[in-house]
Amino acid sequence: MKGPLFYAKILLFGEYGIIKDSKGLAIPYNVYQGALIIPSEISETTAASNKKLWRFYHYLTQLDKSLVNFRLDELKADLESGMYFDSSIPQGYGVGSSGALVASIYDKYANDKITVLENLTRDKLLVLKEIFSEMESFFHGKSSGLDPLNSYLSIPILINSKDHIEPTGIPSQTEGKGAVFLLDSEIVGETQPMVNIFMNKMKNEGFRKMISEEFAQHTDACIDDFLSGNFKSLFGNVKKLSSVALNHFKPMIPEQFRGIWKQGIDTNDYYLKLCGSGGGGYILGFTEDYEKTKELLKEYKLELVYRF
Repeated sequence: MKGPLFYAKILLFGEYGIIKDSKGLAIPYNVYQGALIIPSEISETTAASNKKLWRFYHYLTQLDKSLVNFRLDELKADLESGMYFDSSIPQGYGVGSSGALVASIYDKYANDKITVLENLTRDKLLVLKEIFSEMESFFHGKSSGLDPLNSYLSIPILINSKDHIEPTGIPSQTEGKGAVFLLDSEIVGETQPMVNIFMNKMKNEGFRKMISEEFAQHTDACIDDFLSGNFKSLFGNVKKLSSVALNHFKPMIPEQFRGIWKQGIDTNDYYLKLCGSGGGGYILGFTEDYEKTKELLKEYKLELVYRF
């Protein structure tokens, strides 16, 4: 048995802001994917994944049945057969490894599931997001539900606010010099501690003001620019976002990357921003000249996400 594939996701804009109800834009990243599989033979890897799935199963048995109802007997039988989640999505990298798992479990075992093929009204999207939020909270303590939603639907999603999300189109890629890329920090990040740091910072009035004014404003401008294909303006706004992150989100930026982060802002050769909660994993980059940036950052592993 090999289940359908569920892809990684990249939150291009909106990290932390969406917790506080500002805009966000998430896109599928199909370089990495995962699927539920019943193995022909058990190995150390499959057994470790299966053990995690058992813990998730016990958590799912306690979820509110009026929100989502699973065929738990079927799930239990498959777990007894050694089912595991076969995934190439790096964990702790901010690209939605738990989101893909949540999406695959919902897809295979939920009764009366909302499918990708039906008319996805705003209400249906919000129900899906709420279900996924409850499911993914097992992994992160508190989840927006956005990662699994993106993985499940496999289309770009625009978050206008907590209660207003919609599928969206992004400009088609061109063979231009510009690019969005990922920089591999080669450090595994953990979401929960980073979110805790953010929540503690939110107790400070000055920080709250910065989030609701500067941070949200730059994020919204970046999203509008990106969706309308206004890349010239986008770079000015990404630079502002990159500066805000360096000034106010230092704990989320691994120390050894703060130098090249600042270098990008100072030279305007590229701009770096958080990819997900930060603290490790991937760092997201924007550049008007990808070849030049590759040369400047040749000591690091870069992955191309989008060309323009």
